[in-house]
Amino acid sequence: MNPPGGPVEKDTTTSVPAVGGDGGADSAPAAGTPAADTRENGKRYEHTREADVWEADVWEELVTSALLGTDRRTPAALSAVAGADRPGTLLDAVALHTVRRRAGLRPGPAAAPPEPAPEDPRGPLPGAARRRLDQLLAGRTAPSPAGRRGAAPDLAELLPQWLALADERGYRAPAAALPALLDAARARSDLRPQALRLAGPRGLWLARLNPEWRFALRGAGAGGSLPAPDDREGVRALWDEGLFAERVALLTAVRTEDPAAGLALLASTWSAERAEDRLMFLDSLRTGLSDADEPFLEAALGDRSRNVRATAAELLSALPASALAGRMAGRAVSCVGLDRTAEFPTITVEAPHECDTAMQRDGLTATPPAGRGERSWWLGQLVEAAPLSCWPPRFGGRGPEEIVALPVADDWQGELHAAWCRAAVRQRDADWSRALLGSPATPPATGPGTSSLAERAQLLSTLPPQERALWVASFIAAHGLSEAFQLLGVCAVPWAGPLGGAVIDALDIARDAGSYPWSFSGVMGLAERCLAPEAARQLEALTARPDEAEDTAPGAGGYWSEAFQRLVSTLRLRAAMRAELTEPPTTPEPGAPSVPAHP
Repeated sequence: MNPPGGPVEKDTTTSVPAVGGDGGADSAPAAGTPAADTRENGKRYEHTREADVWEADVWEELVTSALLGTDRRTPAALSAVAGADRPGTLLDAVALHTVRRRAGLRPGPAAAPPEPAPEDPRGPLPGAARRRLDQLLAGRTAPSPAGRRGAAPDLAELLPQWLALADERGYRAPAAALPALLDAARARSDLRPQALRLAGPRGLWLARLNPEWRFALRGAGAGGSLPAPDDREGVRALWDEGLFAERVALLTAVRTEDPAAGLALLASTWSAERAEDRLMFLDSLRTGLSDADEPFLEAALGDRSRNVRATAAELLSALPASALAGRMAGRAVSCVGLDRTAEFPTITVEAPHECDTAMQRDGLTATPPAGRGERSWWLGQLVEAAPLSCWPPRFGGRGPEEIVALPVADDWQGELHAAWCRAAVRQRDADWSRALLGSPATPPATGPGTSSLAERAQLLSTLPPQERALWVASFIAAHGLSEAFQLLGVCAVPWAGPLGGAVIDALDIARDAGSYPWSFSGVMGLAERCLAPEAARQLEALTARPDEAEDTAPGAGGYWSEAFQRLVSTLRLRAAMRAELTEPPTTPEPGAPSVPAHP
């Protein structure tokens, strides 16, 4: 395109025509270090850095005029143009300068290529499992259907199970699936440990290239980001220089392998840590907690942070032989004992009248929550922190069941039993948990220890898995599913034997009662994830639509049929997932053997 006034030479020159200029000296930029030889309107000038500044000024002037209007702001280049023609001439000038700006862009320096992705020595997924992972990751982002769920399985809820199975078998994630896998872990924090383990070192390599995936570089489960516990130099370097989440994960890993080394690592920087960091680090000592930790925890009772002191006291109270446990036992037995004057053996309670400085140093909080009395609040904390082994001698050698069955005077039973429940959970004492749980057939409101389902779930967690499942199965058989959701949540997966049968029978009874299935949506969701896949055969008979009686809810039979179909299809899909992950890999992973070095 030739500018007004003459042709532009095509050899080594760069054309920088003026807009609406007259070809005079004012049309050219000032001279400087030459970068290109340019002729315009027959006048030669050098294309310099000053020319770039001049071009930017002209562009800014044109943009300002376009925003404000040519009547309010007329560019110098259009000053000689008639007012009616200025808008069209302005658009022509903008078009010309747009082409000039695009053509004049200079390439920037090339970025250094990333390091090649590290090798992952784990085996590739079998072909069917690889395709299943793609399906589950795609289902995670699929829009949820409006209204009824239908009979199709919820793929998003199956992804955690698939990841757990793949991790158990030591597979690595396909290279092509890493972006979607990292996106899934970013969206759901509960997926992160398993997803990052599957992603492995390649996932970490990729996460460094995308700021949205930087979460993968922090904390536990980062697939090799932590040094081995026996790598003293690596452990020391990360402890001194790492991010907070990395340090917490490192301390937990070291404590798992060598509790003494973990304690020494924490003690080396304890006095220099922030209060909120000390609290999290101290909580990591739950891993491998033993009597060897008592001196450090006893010293932490004097920490300036109240939360740190409370956590140290809680950990010490979980050590029955600790000095703090002994002090708490002495205080607790002075408040609770047998009333020797009563006609029948009765527990009498005399709650503390004050919370002195020594009690507060040992972890008691002096100020109760709103609605709680001070004395009952102090009593509950004392009994909770006292070792449960102090009570049989206090009650004449009686065992936990006999103690729990004793009447408690002056309406202190609820407070006392609730504190014993918390103590049994903290000290992981199965005998006291059994006594406080009582018979599963007993109505919750009249149980020997507690009427709270949340407390019962915590007590159940201290029992062996098989005993736990049998207790919950008996509870469901006696009381149905309406109060069993929290109890089912602490049962080992998969639900098989009596527990699985009890859940299926209770669902069948609920259907026959004429209610809608969404009244049990929580249990149905758990059943889809937790029932043994073999239960699909037993459930098959329930997928048929039953005849509806006159006293049943309208359409309930169809909804139940759909819900059971979804449950059956989900169980079968889980069985297929497990089978696919046990197949030997028959085809190489696409893109194998390594991730390309340049994305």
